[in-house]
Amino acid sequence: MSAVVHSINVCAEGGVPKHPVSAAKIVVDGVEGDYNKFRTERRGGASSRAVCLFSLERIEQLEVEGHPISVGSTGENITIEGLDWPSLEVGMHVKVGGALLELSEPCVPCYKIGESFVEGKFARIDHEQEFGWSRWLASVIDEGMVSTGDGVSVLNPGED
Repeated sequence: MSAVVHSINVCAEGGVPKHPVSAAKIVVDGVEGDYNKFRTERRGGASSRAVCLFSLERIEQLEVEGHPISVGSTGENITIEGLDWPSLEVGMHVKVGGALLELSEPCVPCYKIGESFVEGKFARIDHEQEFGWSRWLASVIDEGMVSTGDGVSVLNPGED
């Protein structure tokens, strides 16, 4: 199965949940139409936390465990189906529709997403405690449009 964009999620006011849209432009500062508190945290002049990614399969597995999680409820901008989530590493380039992203860091969960987890135990998706379960933050290398159903691929070095 090849990876695809399952959902694009935004919230103009910020916070969670983020709500699905059929398409959005990914710009250097993030997803147009979404308020992102990380935009103000810049390193080296560029936003390393512009876009938040999460796995549909991880969400579905968490639902099976009984967590009241859903697409967008943990604040991810792009929910991806079919990507080998545990294989992701800092620095990898990911082509998402017409945009090219670079994985910056696993996204540390916070209390604001607690309603998506049984007894508020949001550490269930903490990269340090549960490797391969974290959301990922990414910077934007190339801006572009992304639509639901677009392909997603991890590029080898030099393929961009």
